[in-house]
Amino acid sequence: NYARGHYTIGKEVVDLVLDRTRKLADNCTGLQGFMIFHSFGGGTGSGFTSLLLNRLSIDYGKKTKTEFAVYPSPQISTVIVEPYNSV
Repeated sequence: NYARGHYTIGKEVVDLVLDRTRKLADNCTGLQGFMIFHSFGGGTGSGFTSLLLNRLSIDYGKKTKTEFAVYPSPQISTVIVEPYNSV
């Protein structure tokens, strides 16, 4: 859920993700921004992504952050409440 992605598991791995992102960004000659792909279905993707976007904003200030979100479909959802969790 959102809390696991933002507060528990997310807090454990966000520094590792930011270190790897920083290494890639340091190799760029003209970094313009970041493209982030995630899902809203289970909650963990949205929780961790909000934490990551917050930290990227702190570290990289005004660099562009473009977000591509995948929303669950009520017709093919594997969990009956999945579409409602993403609202």
